[in-house]
Amino acid sequence: MAALIHIEQLSRHYGERPAVAGIGFELQAGEVLGFLGPNGAGKSTTMQMISGVIAPDSGSIRIDGIDLLREPIRAKRALGYLPENPPLYPEMRVDEYLAYCARLHRMPRPQIGHAVQQVKQRCGLEQVGSRVIDHLSKGYRQRVGIAQAIIHQPRVIILDEPTSGLDPNQIQQIRHLVRELADDCAILLSTHILPEVQSLCDRVLILNQGRLVYSGRVAEQSRALLVTLGRDDDGRQLARLPGVAELEPLDRQRFRLILQPETPVEEISRAIIESGCALHGLQRDQDSLERIFGQVTLGEAAA
Repeated sequence: MAALIHIEQLSRHYGERPAVAGIGFELQAGEVLGFLGPNGAGKSTTMQMISGVIAPDSGSIRIDGIDLLREPIRAKRALGYLPENPPLYPEMRVDEYLAYCARLHRMPRPQIGHAVQQVKQRCGLEQVGSRVIDHLSKGYRQRVGIAQAIIHQPRVIILDEPTSGLDPNQIQQIRHLVRELADDCAILLSTHILPEVQSLCDRVLILNQGRLVYSGRVAEQSRALLVTLGRDDDGRQLARLPGVAELEPLDRQRFRLILQPETPVEEISRAIIESGCALHGLQRDQDSLERIFGQVTLGEAAA
C-alpha cells in the first residue's frame, strides 16, 4: 500500500540556519502520527512545507502519491490543514465561511450545502451556523478551524495543536473526532500535550534543531511499568521474571520494567507476587514518553 505522506531528505534554511535538515518519513492510511519537538525544532516549518505553504530548499514531498512540488494543486486536493492559528475570517458567519472553504476546494455547488451540514455535525457546530465567527468563544473558533480542514474529505490531514483553548469536554470530543477521521485518513498531529499523543497516536516522531532524533511506536512506551516493593531489593529476581525485557532500578524499592510485546500486566503482577517479592504498587509509566523527549532534546542528563 502506497503511503499517503512520503517525505525524503526534506530541508529548509533561513539564511545560514537550517530550520529543517534532511528529514524523511512515511505515513499510511489509518495512522495518527504524533509530531513533537521543543519550540524552534522545525515542526511548523515542516508542516508548512508538507501543506505547500512554503517551498523546501531540497527534498521531495508526495501526498497520496502525487508530487507536491510538480503538481501542487492536485496534491493539495488530498490535503486538509489546520495551522496553529486557524485561518478564519472573523466577520463571516460560520455557514458562510464553511461554504466559502468548500468552494476554494472546488467542490461542486450542489454538494456544498450537504458538506457544510455534515462537517458542522462532526465538529459540534450545529447550533452556531448563523453566528459571526468573531462572536464565538475560542473553543468554537478552533472547531471551525478543524471543520474547514476536513470539509472536502481529504485523505491527509495535518493538525497543529487542534485542542488548543478547548475545555476538557471539548478536548474529548475532538479526540473522538480525530480517531474517527483516522479510520480512512492519514493524520499528522503536532501538539505539546504528551498525554494527547499517548491517547491518540500510533507512532511518534521527535524533531530537535531541525533533525529527526527519534521515531517509535507509542505502544512501545505503554509497555513500561513502575513497580514499588515493600522492602529493599536489588531487582535481580524481577529481571528474571518471564515477560520482562528490561529492568531499570530507580532506587532500592522502585523499579522500571519494560515488558516484552504482548505480555499482559496481570501476568506480571501475578509473577511478582508468586516470586516472593513484596509487591507494594504497580502502575504504567506515564512519564516514559516525557523521559524520551527529554533525553533526545536535552541529553541524557534529562533522564
